[in-house]
Amino acid sequence: MGKYVLTEKYIELSNGTKLYQIKAIKSFGNVAKGELGGYIETMDNLSQIGNAWVYGNAQVYGDAMVSGNAQVYGDAWVYGNAQVYGNAWVYGDAMVSGNAQVYGNAWVYGNAQVYGGARVFDNARVYGDAWVYGNAQVSGNAM
Repeated sequence: MGKYVLTEKYIELSNGTKLYQIKAIKSFGNVAKGELGGYIETMDNLSQIGNAWVYGNAQVYGDAMVSGNAQVYGDAWVYGNAQVYGNAWVYGDAMVSGNAQVYGNAWVYGNAQVYGGARVFDNARVYGDAWVYGNAQVSGNAM
């Protein structure tokens, strides 16, 4: 048995893709049984194990995956082949896309964008209007 299900409530992207709101079917981490979450395209976008969760108006779609104890919330978008895992947080109006990876204890927030093959990890913080892309890596305690 997993930790969440897709509800019948959905939003539709401009390209016609439907993202379904998620609902917790058991309590885990900071999520209570019955709590509604954000929006995902398929159950492949959010792991059924660990404490990972998508909150609020956040959207995860395409081949993107959120797993481990990662949290995506606010109005954040994670899409493409992006991966958010470990104890990472993506929030605010942040966007993580392409083949980007955010993991470890990294935070991406504000209007920040991480895309392409970029990686943000360890205790790194990417925020404000920052863009991290290509093969860039932000790690350690970098801000």
